Amino acid sequence: MVKITDVEVEKIARLSQLELTSEEKRMFTQQLSDILTFAQHLAQVNTDGVPPTISVLDLVNVWRDDEVKEWLSREEALAEAAVVEDGCFKVPRIMDEE
Repeated sequence: MVKITDVEVEKIARLSQLELTSEEKRMFTQQLSDILTFAQHLAQVNTDGVPPTISVLDLVNVWRDDEVKEWLSREEALAEAAVVEDGCFKVPRIMDEE
């Protein structure tokens, strides 16, 4: 059984910039422990002779072909930008450096 600690959940929450209540911390501690325990059980399954599988569905490539199309020039794209610097969009920082 894999046991996740409250300290590990708090670290994950901090790195994810999430504020968790005490109840959420307890809940996530249990859920993450259960998930990792299940993954540990799966790792013990004998998969000898089983080919690698990307999907259980019999799909073929469903992507469209790339096509070159006319698009906006840099000047047209930047024309409505609030702030432009060195020919690029400039946006406010959303994450603190750690």
